[in-house]
Amino acid sequence: MTALKNDRYIRAALQQPVDCTPVWMMRQAGRYLPEYRELRAQAGNFMALATNPELACEVTLQPLRRFDLDAAILFSDILTIPDAMGLGLHFVAGEGPAFHKPVRTEDDVRKLFVPQPEDKLKYVTDAVSTIRKALDGSVPLIGFSGSPWTLATYMVEGGPTKNFSIIKAMMYQQPHLLHQMLDVLADSVIQYLNAQIEAGAQAVMVFDTWGGVLTPRDYREFSLNYMQKIVAGIHRTYEEQRIPVTLFTKNGGDWLADMAATGCDALGVDWTTDLADARQRVAGKVALQGNMDPSVLYATPERIKAEVATILKSYGAGSGHIFNLGHGIHQTVEPDHAKAFVDAVHELSRPYHLVG
Repeated sequence: MTALKNDRYIRAALQQPVDCTPVWMMRQAGRYLPEYRELRAQAGNFMALATNPELACEVTLQPLRRFDLDAAILFSDILTIPDAMGLGLHFVAGEGPAFHKPVRTEDDVRKLFVPQPEDKLKYVTDAVSTIRKALDGSVPLIGFSGSPWTLATYMVEGGPTKNFSIIKAMMYQQPHLLHQMLDVLADSVIQYLNAQIEAGAQAVMVFDTWGGVLTPRDYREFSLNYMQKIVAGIHRTYEEQRIPVTLFTKNGGDWLADMAATGCDALGVDWTTDLADARQRVAGKVALQGNMDPSVLYATPERIKAEVATILKSYGAGSGHIFNLGHGIHQTVEPDHAKAFVDAVHELSRPYHLVG
């Protein structure tokens, strides 16, 4: 494999010295880019893009041609695993992802299985290897998965939800059933991420989008425990290279210390937690990723730059910070504003990494 020309992201995730703070954006390949919208229209729909390795590669590379980003992230979806389980993933206009076969009974859970990556998820690993080759060592490639709890919420609810009533009813009425489901999902995520690493992903991330809807007790039991199992089960070193693992729980700022204790390398932080507080809570155990409010990108370039300066100051000197948004970039953001954001991070962060 080609050596990395830009390894800032990997080094920062491992808390090693860098010349400036690396930056990438969640959902950096997506609907805010006109070239993405054009390609999606040609393909017909999202899944036609995501399941075609060549098209997924093209979408992954699109933001790298516009912006001086320090990492690429696989273009895919967090719901690929339940789709491979045969639950019938589809997308409802104006609502989002949904399943034809939600998982709600003991019989439903009993039928769940660990999808083999070389079978129904081969399009993902093929995309990873295609992207890795196309990157030619320019920047590292991040692979990812949804967390078991987040996957389960979609599988049980059958689609988007505001109050999580169906899965929380299962959690309180039949916790053994939910644990059985989460265990299968954790095993699935481990195999899936390991397959991505073997195909060429140089770092991996677990998105726990809905962990923040749980009480602290339930978060530890039904979300964090299974992410800890994943951290323990995936390749931490592959082909003599360290593979950084990042966990991200949206609205999970109160649990950063518990998350850091899983043994992961980095934690995502959303915009509701100050990075200075986050850095104090994790006490040097992990790197931190984040955490500008995505809505700041609607502001002027000058205001964006000012916010970048505020966040850099909050984290302070030294490595271990990967600059990102606190969640995904909004689809109506102007690409020029995203460029202003990326350029500001590189320009303003260099004084924080001076040695001696």
